[in-house]
Amino acid sequence: MQLLSLLALTGLASAINTRGSRGAALERKGIKLPHRSAPKQAAPLVKRDGTTIIPQNEKTAKYVVNGTAGAIPEVDFDIGESYAGLMPISDKANETDQLYFWFFPSANEDAGDEITIWLNGGPGCSSLEGFLQENGPISWQYGTPKPVYNPWNWANLTNMVWVEQPVGTGFSQGKPTATSEDEVAAQFAGFWKNFLDTFDLCGRKVYIAGESYAGKYVPYIANEFLDQEDKEYYDVKGLMIYDPSVASDTLLEDIPAVPFVDRWSGLFNFNQSFTAEIHERADKCGYTDYLETYLTFPPVSKLPTPNYTNQDDGCAIWGDIIDAVMLTNPCFDVYQVATTCPLLWDQLGFPGSFDYLPEGQQIYFNRTDVQKAINAPVQPWAECQTALETDSSVDSSWVVLPRAIDALDRTVIVHGDLDFILLYNGTLLTIQNMTFGGQQGFQQAPSDAFYVPYHEDYSYESLSASGIMGVTHTERKLTWVQQALSGHMVPQYQPSSGYRQLEFLLGRVDSLSSRDPFSTQKGVEQPQANATDFKVTGIKPRSNSMRMPRVY
Repeated sequence: MQLLSLLALTGLASAINTRGSRGAALERKGIKLPHRSAPKQAAPLVKRDGTTIIPQNEKTAKYVVNGTAGAIPEVDFDIGESYAGLMPISDKANETDQLYFWFFPSANEDAGDEITIWLNGGPGCSSLEGFLQENGPISWQYGTPKPVYNPWNWANLTNMVWVEQPVGTGFSQGKPTATSEDEVAAQFAGFWKNFLDTFDLCGRKVYIAGESYAGKYVPYIANEFLDQEDKEYYDVKGLMIYDPSVASDTLLEDIPAVPFVDRWSGLFNFNQSFTAEIHERADKCGYTDYLETYLTFPPVSKLPTPNYTNQDDGCAIWGDIIDAVMLTNPCFDVYQVATTCPLLWDQLGFPGSFDYLPEGQQIYFNRTDVQKAINAPVQPWAECQTALETDSSVDSSWVVLPRAIDALDRTVIVHGDLDFILLYNGTLLTIQNMTFGGQQGFQQAPSDAFYVPYHEDYSYESLSASGIMGVTHTERKLTWVQQALSGHMVPQYQPSSGYRQLEFLLGRVDSLSSRDPFSTQKGVEQPQANATDFKVTGIKPRSNSMRMPRVY
């Protein structure tokens, strides 16, 4: 497959005529892709004219990051204007609790009155993971030799800030004291007021996005901002959560686990006896009937508490599936189930289901030279740490997420098809249990095509998909996307899809089925759509799920 991909991308398919082997010719037959040309070798990198977007003064001076080529270790291109460092979570003179952030003002003319926050999950996982491997200006993916410019960088669309929170996460300072999402949100609100005052950003529309455990963080922070009733600092307009933790582990993992395995059976490679066993257990535990009864459109009723008591009653199916698949595929990645061996090196030390640091290597953000370059404290750094040992909060889907849907302009929930740490049918079940806009759940099954515009590619390192990339549905200000060909971290696995989803959140496009080009590539012609292209048929709700102590 590597050979086929190379030929398709470089236009060398004609080389089959120079090979004497008939087999060689057959290898290459039919692989030419008319719409695919070699990427442009010069990406639209940052151009500076000596001016800055953010006023330079004594408040901002200590946060300035030198982003010129080579100033940040390993980064041989200019990342543009940015600011990073520690910001206290209150206005107390002796405040020692501080959150680390990295802020990129946008040159996009449409971004003048807005700002978007990105949060990773965990709890206790750093948003610098999202920055480096999902939607930041610098992209350093698993198994690649160096960081490259990311043309799907969200700062190309809007002012972006990545924040390590709550206290105790990443470079953030202080002793973790929060024991609920309300307390985490209150601390974040204090940080946010200081941040806006420092960079003279008051009065901006605020959008909040995140993934995984941020399915708790984001709705609770939005709820805190709404409670403030202060548009000068907390004018939240929309939120977007990827593969979110919004309900119980049983609902998001165990109940949908077996149908997920059925759908992707070739990736699990289980024998008939184990497959039969997990089906029998799903039936006995009531999971099969639960899905058939309650994953309906419209919903038949509120969800009852699943018949699940403890790990010993045979109903903890999800964990047993993990144990079994690790035997058939020791490199199995719960975040992206199509992953196989070899285990790739990750500059953040977490390339799949477990930590991995090859001998002689160092975690990128653990390097002293990197820490100094980005105004971070010189200290040990880990992608995930203990920052919220106890979380007494109810699931966000109970109160704060429905409230946000009703109060905000747009709420978007996206879930990757290949994610087994939190599963898409579990999220759909959760949606069908929520009351928003005066009704419970979606009244119609999702079936609209999620369309990603065709676009210019600027490097082989940043190739990303176009065309129909999943299923979407909108009712009463809530938009759902079942994302094709993606695991847990959608902006990492499908960056062009994440870019389009952000355009929708910000109101740059009216629908995720729209055939309009990207707002930053308006000259790229899109193919004409047939009427049937706007519906995805034959898709029946299926199940996905998993339990782990940390979910970034």
